[in-house]
Amino acid sequence: MSKKLFVELVTPERELWAGEGDMVIAKTVEGEIGIQPGHVPVLALLAPGSVVRILGARETGEVRAAVHGGFIAMTLGDRISILAEIAELAEEIDVERARAALKRAEGAALGDEEAQARVARARSRLRAAGEAA
Repeated sequence: MSKKLFVELVTPERELWAGEGDMVIAKTVEGEIGIQPGHVPVLALLAPGSVVRILGARETGEVRAAVHGGFIAMTLGDRISILAEIAELAEEIDVERARAALKRAEGAALGDEEAQARVARARSRLRAAGEAA
């Protein structure tokens, strides 16, 4: 069993982050999952509007990203791929813009599914940036 995971976080547009970490924590549609080296292979659907955390990242100690849909896959060899529809690293998030987006989305019609998805995205961006949502 290796001592580190190799983790890659990608969207259709680009690779956001790749490197080694000790643990990945992600919210799936079935609940939160924590993956460490030696974990059995897993494939799970990421919950919309969630935050993925990569603990023990060599450069910063922790990488956080707001993730909106996609998959997380753990393969043999301690490799994790996070394939997100939309994702932003915490340090790339404009907190004021996320707050404004949340305010706009919360003011939309209650039954509007798209508005609810915008609320979830704005909240996850704020949580990833370390702000209260």
